Amino acid sequence: MNHNVYTILIIAVLLAACNGAGQKKRADGNADGNNADTLADDSLLTLVQQQTFQYFWDGAEPVSGLARERIHIDGEYPQNDQEVVTIGGSGFGLMAIIAAMERGFITRQAGADRFEKVLDYLAKADRFHGAWPHWLDGPTGKAKPFSKNDNGGDLVETAFMAQALICVREYFQEGNEQEKQLAARADALWKDIEWDWYRQGGQNVLYWHWSPTAGWAANHPIRGYDECLITYVLAASSPTHGVPAEVYHEGWARGGAITTDAERYGHPIILKHNVPDSNGVGPLFWSHYSYLGLDPRGLKDQYADYWELNRNHALIQYDYAIDNPNGYKGYGSPAGGWGFTASYSVNGYAAHNPDNDRGVISPTAALSSFPYTPEHSMEMIRYLYETLGDRVWGKYGFYDAYSETENWYPQRYLAIDQGPVPVMIENHRTGLLWDLFMGAPEIQAGLRKLGFESPKL
Repeated sequence: MNHNVYTILIIAVLLAACNGAGQKKRADGNADGNNADTLADDSLLTLVQQQTFQYFWDGAEPVSGLARERIHIDGEYPQNDQEVVTIGGSGFGLMAIIAAMERGFITRQAGADRFEKVLDYLAKADRFHGAWPHWLDGPTGKAKPFSKNDNGGDLVETAFMAQALICVREYFQEGNEQEKQLAARADALWKDIEWDWYRQGGQNVLYWHWSPTAGWAANHPIRGYDECLITYVLAASSPTHGVPAEVYHEGWARGGAITTDAERYGHPIILKHNVPDSNGVGPLFWSHYSYLGLDPRGLKDQYADYWELNRNHALIQYDYAIDNPNGYKGYGSPAGGWGFTASYSVNGYAAHNPDNDRGVISPTAALSSFPYTPEHSMEMIRYLYETLGDRVWGKYGFYDAYSETENWYPQRYLAIDQGPVPVMIENHRTGLLWDLFMGAPEIQAGLRKLGFESPKL
């Protein structure tokens, strides 16, 4: 069946099932975009997942089958980059495809065929000691420089892809012959990553970048706390290019200096965020990217309870929006928005957080926090879908960012912001990606090596 037709049928069945709850209508020309009718919570979550997943399905770059860095419905692109593929965002997209197969948005065979294309492309694309670059040119698979000294391996973006490859392997390894071959290919790609090379000569810290022309000139050691925890978990877990536990404890955890007693709105921050203010918290994607596969429920080590860490991060941002110290329009709850993360901003791009508040809300922040704050996140989905309507809802789900204060509603998407939405909603609903990733034997061994405890171990 044509996938566009299939998508239309899925949405039609979904809406019809709501009956007494009423069928959600689009803005229908209303000046404010409001809609009186509502969907049941479960149906609305399915619709958001399905529509957002399409970014990585119909919206994929055609040669690679991977995620475009950005899609602008308004047609205005910077840097001529309609064909640029993002490795990290593509990893998120592969996990979204797994969720879509389970939800019936696409058939299992269609998903397997897409993974055939993707894994073939990844095997041939530029790699640098096993690490892919931040960006690839979609048609050629060649590295596209992200910046002057960032034209080679990007270990963090590669970690986001490796997280997905392990899920792909776990999902297909007991399937038919085609699926078993897919699992073996995904396994080989992840095991080829030379995590130990990125210690830059055996130091007890991992480095973010290595360039074939500039070497280690980017000079960016990966230290906590931010979005990069998964990088150390994978490096410790690798059976082929693993690193010792000291790299995690001395590098990422800064010899124990990663912890803090600071609080915000009565919520302990727990780990020092990599922001200028010692009492500050970073953008909310720090509580998403590493945890698309890494299950934070009951996950603890000597530094943090990771469920509490992430839930508090989301609650601090929610309480900040209620407080709204700058008096921006459209903040609050239940009749208002919340959630601040790295996204498009009124002027360019910004890592929004309570200490860098520009009146811009990024829907992915609250939506990808669904496991941590289900009631507040559901309120946010309803506010976006029912109150703001078509101003923020489009072909691939909710647009990247908006500002009611500035009356700014760009029709633009970024892969790294769309990807966590269907994955984290699925983790809240079924734990699918958490179960796959945490079920991998080398991940369990790596977590034990680093001193973690979890109900999954």
